[in-house]
Amino acid sequence: MAAMEGSIVHVELHSSDPAKTKQFYSNVFGWKFKDLPEMNYMLWTAANEPGGGLMKTVEGRPPMVLDYVLSKNINASLQKVQASGGMVLQPKTEIPNQGWWALFQEPGGTVMALYQNMPQSPPPKPAAKKAAKGKKKK
Repeated sequence: MAAMEGSIVHVELHSSDPAKTKQFYSNVFGWKFKDLPEMNYMLWTAANEPGGGLMKTVEGRPPMVLDYVLSKNINASLQKVQASGGMVLQPKTEIPNQGWWALFQEPGGTVMALYQNMPQSPPPKPAAKKAAKGKKKK
């Protein structure tokens, strides 16, 4: 079932020691991890969705959990965030070949992220088969 707008679709763990965090969740809950060394990031899956990511904390920020909320249009969602008293902390930013994300803080102080999928190109149509070129001679 496809996630609906406003659903939590990704849970990101920001850890001061990602290797220890990975080992902990593997041992305690059986989570599976996939390393993405080119992004200095790991994806994790649990028994149910949503899954998420694991990364080293951003300098100047404490370890935290960052939930990503699905948006059909991040720019429109960020306008609603601001109109409702929230603050945009990170504008819409591309995740190459995946989609976009943005960071906001609601008036009570909770920091959350938005995620918008990148439109997927339709699969290429199979090439039409060429018609047979006449019958074989006997």
